[in-house]
Amino acid sequence: MGKNSFTPYANEADVLNIGSLAIENRVDRVSLHGAVDLTRDQQGLARARALHELLGAVLAQLESETLPAALPAPKTKKVANPFE
Repeated sequence: MGKNSFTPYANEADVLNIGSLAIENRVDRVSLHGAVDLTRDQQGLARARALHELLGAVLAQLESETLPAALPAPKTKKVANPFE
């Protein structure tokens, strides 16, 4: 995404912000949280282009892989309550 390098599904660390929208990178998903206003001005145009570039990269990565129908549920384990 221009000077902010964000490769979808590459790691568990990258976060990209577009307006108040946070895009979090994971190895099995890309999560979007928050909101972004695509206003009818230069800032809105820049945000729309950044979002378009991001989603294009996500789509390209997904289309380049053989994907399962759905991800399996994450493994969980029960831990003792430290407050008891």
